[in-house]
Amino acid sequence: MSQPLLFPTTVVGSMPRPLFVKELFDEFHEGKVSDAERQRLLDESVPLAIALQETAGVDIVSDGEWRRFSYVGVISDVASGFTRGLSGEKRDGKYWHTVTGEVTPGNADVLAEHARFAIAHSSRPVKVALPSPYLLSVRMWDETVSKNVYPTREDFARAIVPILRAQVTALADAGVHTVQLDDPHLCLFVDPEVRKTFADADREAMHCASLINDVFQGMNGIVRAVHLCRRNKGRQGWVGEGSYDRIMDPLRALDVDQLMMEFTIPAAGDMRCLRDLPAHFRIGLGCVDCRGEVIDSPETIVERVEKAMEHVAKERLVLAPDCGFAPGNAADIPLDEAYAKLRNMARAAHVLRERHG
Repeated sequence: MSQPLLFPTTVVGSMPRPLFVKELFDEFHEGKVSDAERQRLLDESVPLAIALQETAGVDIVSDGEWRRFSYVGVISDVASGFTRGLSGEKRDGKYWHTVTGEVTPGNADVLAEHARFAIAHSSRPVKVALPSPYLLSVRMWDETVSKNVYPTREDFARAIVPILRAQVTALADAGVHTVQLDDPHLCLFVDPEVRKTFADADREAMHCASLINDVFQGMNGIVRAVHLCRRNKGRQGWVGEGSYDRIMDPLRALDVDQLMMEFTIPAAGDMRCLRDLPAHFRIGLGCVDCRGEVIDSPETIVERVEKAMEHVAKERLVLAPDCGFAPGNAADIPLDEAYAKLRNMARAAHVLRERHG
């Protein structure tokens, strides 16, 4: 039996969306392009995102999330009960989904269908990311319009769990390698300023972890991953600051296989915290900056990974950027920049295999 690949490389999820993809969504929302035409054009476009990753040398790829308006709003593609509109001053005039009715399953197979398309157009294993229940509850529950259906944010979060479980099952059946729950808000509990806004921040973080466990409970045949980040503001940087030590208890409580963690930004703190994670976790080590203009050299990436190896076994490490390159529909990172960063990550993995294999 062949040995598992050392230092496999992956992406967190999204790739930068070219202008034509952004404008395609704008024209669809304005009623200028039909859904059938949008899907046809996306079928022509998504293989480019996959080919870019494969050419860069990435081992586990995504479809770039080019079919999604945003990584949060994708829930409205698989469930009903949401109202979409311009939120005005509250959300800086951006489109936003809010839960205004009972959440019921929609097209349970839509994301699995997208995954099958990606698998058919890739020679590599495919991963798919979903928003976590807690993330959705923070972003989509509004006390003024949601409480008549879901009296509390927690009520809405628990209502969304079976919707997400059905998606995970469908993705596993489709042959997806990794299903990842994105939960930046769990990571924000590292920040003292964020923690001050909760009566019991530790309880809230543990609630967040329990929702993730509820989604993944009993799921087999996939790598179950959780992505932790401090909010990705693109060129503007990040939001939460502080060491992962503050959320070590909820992290240890997670029943998952892999944690995707950021470490290239100074706000992430020291890698020593990796020692405190259970040995069964594989670490998706954020070793490539995805926000700034600087393209990390392979040598810089190697140094970061070798620093992590001081605290965790090399067999547990997966190389990745800190976050997706374009989690929001307004992100504006150049596609060639993302390619160069992924290419250097793959080159770094080759050096590490030669040196430590």
